Amino acid sequence: MKRPDLRTSGSRVRLLAGLAFLVVCSGCADKMDNGRSNKVENTCRITRGEKKMGSFYGHTLTSRTGETVKTADLKGKVVLIVNTATECGFTPQYAPLEKMYRDLHAEGLEILDIPCNQFGGQAPGSDDEIHQFCTVHFNTTFPQMKKSEVNGENQLPLYAFLKSQQGFKGFGEGKMADILRGHLAKVNPGYEKNDDIKWNFTKFVIDRKGNVAARFEPPAEMAEVEALIRKLLAGEK
Repeated sequence: MKRPDLRTSGSRVRLLAGLAFLVVCSGCADKMDNGRSNKVENTCRITRGEKKMGSFYGHTLTSRTGETVKTADLKGKVVLIVNTATECGFTPQYAPLEKMYRDLHAEGLEILDIPCNQFGGQAPGSDDEIHQFCTVHFNTTFPQMKKSEVNGENQLPLYAFLKSQQGFKGFGEGKMADILRGHLAKVNPGYEKNDDIKWNFTKFVIDRKGNVAARFEPPAEMAEVEALIRKLLAGEK
């Protein structure tokens, strides 16, 4: 089958550039605002009262093809929600995400892929272009939602809820964690003082009862994410 054009050569070059994450970060500092809209400079940590807001099952999303996706239809499932980008150093995480989906979907795992262009402009394509890129390069089969914002005044209400349940607790240890800390300290001083999404491929895991069980920052090992999901699927706490 002929591959979609997708401006193929340019797309491949940008993906390779994305893999050189430190270079990408330093190059995009002038256009990256950590996903904040103009009116959210005073974002602060979410209060205890806000942590009681809403329910996971009270939200709706729009799929890539324009269909309404109700989180209420996911009751009884373990759900992984991830904001993605096609030109990021973390873009190769599509591969373990797809493997996890194929291995565990029959046991009750659902993945909601929410492309977002708020972090360094690393998801510039249309919804269809992003879909083509992911299917060509990573053979993805899990559902892709419409490209959306996850921070700021235009964020999806679902993301306001997710962040109210699991705030930012740091990036952990490792090379990629150090790179993210260094980059954000330059372009968004004080980033650690709020619960905003910090970068592409932040993941939230929802248990079978609709509780937001965990938040994984982009540098977290995918094996750690999968281990939690397997425990939740098995009914373990």
